[in-house]
Amino acid sequence: MKSGFLDKLIERLDQVEPEEVQRLVMRLVREKGFLESVFESLQEGVLILDPDGQITFVNRAASNIFGLDPTKCIGQSLSRTIRGFDWNKLADPGRIVSRDLEILYPERRFLNFYLSPMRGEVEADDHLLGYVLLVRDITRSRQKAQENVESEKLNALTLLAAGVAHEIGNPLNSTDIHLQLLERKLKKLPDADRDELSNHLQTAQSEIRRLDTILKQFLEAIRPTQPQRDHLSIHDLLQETLELLEPELEERNVRVSLELTDNMPKLQMDGTQIKQALYNLLKNAFQALPPEGGLIDISSSYTDYEIELVIRDHGSGISPEIMGSIFEPYHSTKKSGTGLGLLIVRRIVREHGGEIELESKEGEGTSVTINLPRQDRHVRLLEDTHPSVIDLEPTQKSS
Repeated sequence: MKSGFLDKLIERLDQVEPEEVQRLVMRLVREKGFLESVFESLQEGVLILDPDGQITFVNRAASNIFGLDPTKCIGQSLSRTIRGFDWNKLADPGRIVSRDLEILYPERRFLNFYLSPMRGEVEADDHLLGYVLLVRDITRSRQKAQENVESEKLNALTLLAAGVAHEIGNPLNSTDIHLQLLERKLKKLPDADRDELSNHLQTAQSEIRRLDTILKQFLEAIRPTQPQRDHLSIHDLLQETLELLEPELEERNVRVSLELTDNMPKLQMDGTQIKQALYNLLKNAFQALPPEGGLIDISSSYTDYEIELVIRDHGSGISPEIMGSIFEPYHSTKKSGTGLGLLIVRRIVREHGGEIELESKEGEGTSVTINLPRQDRHVRLLEDTHPSVIDLEPTQKSS
């Protein structure tokens, strides 16, 4: 209903019959209720604001997005109700403002909002009535864009890997063979000359091995593989990995606390790949501990659908700035790290149909959770972007 009609109605209110007033009031109530029903059915958040930025209406979607109590925020300023909105900078009667923002409460989301001024419909009455704030959740689209970027990066790395394997791998093998020949020659020299040259030779061989390890890690991180599955226990693979790392754990004075559930079901897994993933995670865990040592907690559990393994260190933790790029290749928190360890772990876990999650707090430690499905996932139910129409009342069958 147009605002001009309401103004004329108010001017002539004393001339209208009571029955007509009642009919018009009921019409206003019905139209108001209809518009509110429309706003409440929208998945986008809608807030109506007066010219000073006071909230006059908020729909259910906006309440859920920002964690608002709709009964308490009416009449409150937008800036005080939603921290981060600077009304004085955003409000402009002459233009529509469109911005992206990130919210951290009640859950982390990425949003896009439009702030549009509302004016009178008649040119002679072109005064500012207020503003409409329309909010859209773009978290999924951002995640999809990030996944596409990640896929493009891996594709580029795959192409690069072929060149790296050829251009670096062959010279490394050749250099290693020549160093072995030099080592045989050194054994024939006098002791005085042999000792000094042996030190140089050992340094060169060590660096060759290090380069070879980096090359292998690079190829393992990006090269598609097909797991060779057997019916295995994650606990057995964990124990074998801990035994392999035992000398380093003892040298660093690292204690491992195990809280493993009984009767853990076996899974179809590639034992070599899973042990490699556990090796990388455990090495990251004890390298994050202080020089004097510390504690690593490992726990496991299972449901009807999946098993869960959690590895938690009590070390330095990871800053929020680094957490956002922790799975990116060549991004490492260690000076001597290649930045490929977690990339390899995630590839292995995903090839087994599972997922990996990291939680970390700087100064308190990092927790890594691996979830692996108990059965092969031949199908996966996707979130429905086109909800089905469901009849709430049974329809009558025609006879």
